[in-house]
Amino acid sequence: MNEQVNFWEGIEKEVSDLKGLVDVDGIEKEIVALEKRFSEEEFKVFFSGEYDRKNAVISIFSGAGGTEAQDWAEMLMKMYIAYIEKKGFKYKILDISKGQEAGIKSVVLEVIGSYSYAYLKGENGVHRLVRLSPFNSDNLRHTSFALVEVLPELEVEDDIEIKDDDLKIDTFRASGPGGQNVNMRSTAVRITHLPSKIVASCQSERSQAQNKERAFKLLYTKLYQKKLLQDKKEKKQIRGDLPSVEWGSQIRSYVLHPYKMVKDHRTEVESSDPESILNGELDKFIEAEIKL
Repeated sequence: MNEQVNFWEGIEKEVSDLKGLVDVDGIEKEIVALEKRFSEEEFKVFFSGEYDRKNAVISIFSGAGGTEAQDWAEMLMKMYIAYIEKKGFKYKILDISKGQEAGIKSVVLEVIGSYSYAYLKGENGVHRLVRLSPFNSDNLRHTSFALVEVLPELEVEDDIEIKDDDLKIDTFRASGPGGQNVNMRSTAVRITHLPSKIVASCQSERSQAQNKERAFKLLYTKLYQKKLLQDKKEKKQIRGDLPSVEWGSQIRSYVLHPYKMVKDHRTEVESSDPESILNGELDKFIEAEIKL
């Protein structure tokens, strides 16, 4: 009897020792991480565009509707920042114009990371929000719109001639993140290309010279994009048509009342959990659009 007890005790000890040698939980976590990495690499077969490897520049503009639309634009900014962080990208706010009561009128985000433009370019278009107004004393249902524009970040080259005489350069006090000199000196820079009326601003850097350099780079990107948009094929590749910021032109709707749903009108992908979407869980929407 003692021999049997000793035998099973020995077996249990050997099994325990083996378990100690093999970290099952650790292996499972490693397998999950490898599967995720493999899936991401496999997904990159869809990234064949000329600019897909580039960093991205996201601009968000509030539509008509005052405070409601400006609050919605800020919600979208926070949604994309959350998504950017989940993807392991970095970002910088290059320029921001805050609303008078709440929200933002516009913002420009630089997204830094390989293939960030490829992932984000499909977000280009009008985004519509339906909810009970937090700014109305009667708490009425309200519809707001915001425009999202996504461009690849390009290096300034000789493809486009930009004459000094065609530029109007203004300086102003930064109103957002930018260091100790914010609201103390006019370090922010706004450059207007007079022939095209295209404007680029930057207030994220500490010095006026750095902001001017970044604003000029952004202006070049916008001018180069305009040049490419003259070609219909490039137009589809770079960003597609940008419709007016109004009813019927949206690419995606976010409904918080009277029911909860987010629906992409191009891919028909839906979610009944808008809170998670607004917290940056955009993968299924973005991946579906890329596979179109």
